[in-house]
This record gives sequence, C-alpha cells and structure tokens, in this order.
Amino acid sequence: MVKNNCLQEVLEGREDNYIIETDETPQAFNPYLPSNEYIPDGEPHVFGDRVYIYGSHDSFDGDLYCMNDYVCYSASVTDLSAWRYEGVIYMKNQDPRNADGSYCLWAPDVAKGLDGRYYLYYCLDVLPEIGVAVCDTPAGKYEYLGLVRYSDGSILGRKEGDYIQFDPGIFIDSDRSIYLYSGNAPKRMEDAQNTEKKSSQVMKLMADMLTIEEGPVPLIPSILNSTGTGYEGHEFFEASSVRKIGKCYYFVYSDVNSSSLCYAVSEHPDSGYQFGGVLIDICDNGIAGRNYKTNFPGNTHGGIEYINGKWYIFYHRQTNHTQYSRQGCAEEIRILPDGTIPQVEITSCGLNGGPLRGKGIYEARIACNLWGKNGVAFLRKKDAESDYPYFTQDGPDREDHPNQYIANIRDGAVCGFKYFMFSGLKEVTICVRGNAHGKFLITTEPCGKICVEVAVTQENSNLKIWNTYTVKAEVPDGVQGLFFKYEGDGSLDFLNFEFK
Repeated sequence: MVKNNCLQEVLEGREDNYIIETDETPQAFNPYLPSNEYIPDGEPHVFGDRVYIYGSHDSFDGDLYCMNDYVCYSASVTDLSAWRYEGVIYMKNQDPRNADGSYCLWAPDVAKGLDGRYYLYYCLDVLPEIGVAVCDTPAGKYEYLGLVRYSDGSILGRKEGDYIQFDPGIFIDSDRSIYLYSGNAPKRMEDAQNTEKKSSQVMKLMADMLTIEEGPVPLIPSILNSTGTGYEGHEFFEASSVRKIGKCYYFVYSDVNSSSLCYAVSEHPDSGYQFGGVLIDICDNGIAGRNYKTNFPGNTHGGIEYINGKWYIFYHRQTNHTQYSRQGCAEEIRILPDGTIPQVEITSCGLNGGPLRGKGIYEARIACNLWGKNGVAFLRKKDAESDYPYFTQDGPDREDHPNQYIANIRDGAVCGFKYFMFSGLKEVTICVRGNAHGKFLITTEPCGKICVEVAVTQENSNLKIWNTYTVKAEVPDGVQGLFFKYEGDGSLDFLNFEFK
C-alpha cells in the first residue's frame, strides 16, 4: 500500500466545476495529434515551457510495429490543443547496427542530461542492446552516441546472463543520480521462454549517460515470481516509465493484461516498489466496477507528466482493424492525499480540461468507446471483413490531409463520445456514406433513453460520397456522453456529426 507520509505534497486535482468556454476557445480531443499520425508509446516530458511527445512511430496500414522513423510533436504547456510537428528527430538507419533500415525503432524515452544535452534511449526491435542518441535541443536532429555498456566496455545485452533489453525508460533524480529502466516479461506461463533473461530491471548510469555504474538488478515482479507480492493479476509485462512526485517514485508499466497501464510506488528509485493500482485500461475495463470491455483490446504504453498544474497519463489506442497502427491519447489523473491514483476512464476530451462544447462539428474519430453487436475482439487485418467497426483513413500512410473516420458500422455497432456540455441543443446532423438502410439511436448512456433517432437510407454506387442527415434533438442540458447505436441493414462509414 502507498504510505500516507510518502508525499511531501500532492495534488487533489480539480473539482468537476466546469467553465463554459467561448466559441473561440481552442479545444483538445483524443487522439490529440492529427488523425493521420500514428505515434504510440508516448512518453511526455516538459522541457522549458513546452511538453514534448517521444514515441515510436507506426505506419498506417502497416504490417509491423513501429515501422517509421522517430518524429516529435510539442505543445505549449498552456495550450494542449495545438501540437506542433517538430519533424523527424532520429532515423532508424542512423544506428550503425541498422544501416539498411531493416530493424524497427521501438518505444523510446528522452531525458535532459547533466551536461544540458538531451539523450534518447531506444531498442532496435529484436536486437539485444540499448542504443543512445544525443541532441543539443529537445526536438532537433539526434545523433548516434553509442550503446549502453558496462564499465569494462562490454555492451549491455551481449554478456552471458544479461537480461533482454526492452522499452528503456530514463530518469534523473534531484540528486543528479541517473537511472535506466528496461525489460519485458511473459504475459502467460505458457509463454515463459528464456525466463532467466526476462525481467523488469533497473541500473544506475554514470554522468556520460552510457556507462553502467550499478546493476542491472530485477525490479517489478512478473508472473514468474509474483506470488504474495500484491502484484497478482497485474504483474509486469513491459513499458517502464518513472516519475518522482514529492518524495515518492511512481513506476508506470504495462501489466500482463497488456491493455492496462498500472503504477507502483516506492520511497527509492531502484527498489521497494509496492503495487498501487490500475491507472487506465484502454478497454475501460474496471471503470465503475464493470468487468466487460467497451473498446477493442491491444497493447498500450505511456507515462505520466505534470503539465501546467495538472497530472496526465498518456497512452495509445488501436486503429485500422490491426495492432500496428496505434494513436496517442491522454487523460487527466488525480493524485489523492494518500498518494493513490484512481483509475480514469477513456474520454474524447482528455486534454481539454473539461467537457467539449455542446455545439459545433466533431469528427467521429474522437469516439472513446467503440464496439460491435457481439462486443469487442482482438482485431487483425486478416479479419477485416468481420462485423466489427474500426477507425481508419482514406489514402496512404503520411497522407497530407487528415481524413480519419469510423468504418464498417453494421447492425448493433455503438460509437460512444464523452463528454459534452449541452445547453439548449436543438438538432443533430450526422455525415455518413455506404450502402445501408436503418437508423442511429442516440442516447446519453449505452443502454439509456433514446434522445435522438436518425433514419438513414444510403444506396450509393459511389462509396466515396458523404451524405448528411439532420433531425431535431432532445438531449438534456448539462454534461453528457453520447452513444450512437446503429440498427439496420448494410454497412456505413461515419465521418462526423454536428450540434446546433
């Protein structure tokens, strides 16, 4: 359990007293980057007056994880609605081990070193080492520096008995001590191969940011050694990330459920972590005590960061009926006086500081809940003709014009959006395409009272044509979620909706 005296200071978070913003106030949505951008594994870091996102880089319609070079986005800490593209910061063929670019750059992390330069840590998928690159600015052109090594010059990951290196996380303490976290572990006992090499691990680095001073040593329990530890059911899988809050160290990681980010807490950066709880689950499993999923499962990875007086958890979701085109999202979290962090739900308005305005046009891609008539499933491209809806886009990877939408909406599919602040809503317009005959039933809860019914008849031979349907609305004033359930024949794509 988290000790009450662990924190010097904590933030209780804001109360839910929402301010109605003007029509000109910028809004933030999930996913928070452009709809044609696929950056999972996002590690947020505030440097100066901007927050930077360092993640791996998926390809739209890709066949593997992390197929593209590292790029970076940043935003002012006072405006999380406007993310600036910083460009490519590191290319996979810059590493001498990967001159032909055949290996992918997996989840990275960045820290400002003791010399004022910025250090990027990464793994090239199946290769056993941790690479390091360096840059004079947070989002400039990083240059290859070397591989993490022991003091005798031998390379971490190559020695007999070394643990497998994976998803490095870097943390520099207030006393200038430098800690590098790494590792992965099996999700199921039947997957437990090379178990002597799979472990959450931590090591202390020297000031050169490359040389190991102490370790590595095991850190967070896996399914192989969790009995009696308090981690049962939430053992370490991957995705190490550490932040310090007051006197406590918070270790964020992806557990054996893969779709959950959990946290552990210690008074020491390299030992003594006790399980804290689930921060977020991309299926919203566990919210309000429920044990069913309202989003399609897959892995997730991220970290927490303090931005302009609030704490946030960054994570990612799956798109395109695959596990290989993931997008970054974020939610505000609350740290309670005893140091615990309640699980937060997935929303459409994560970085907005409150609900979205109950007027204007919204893209369907900001749906935070999505399921089909038979619930959800682990989606793969080979199953793309199934009955499940999914996020996708027209055009190739890195398309200049973002145009994401929800595809394959069939009978029983539900698209959920949370939350909006409504006041005097009079009508709703939806924009769809496809071949279908049916209706959308709009409610404020998944199985709630029908507030709006939109009849849809689509008989287009040209499936690229979008059509709109407008009806009167009776949505209650106040903060509401909206759930669009389709009943009928055929299949639809859902582009956007408008409130007036």
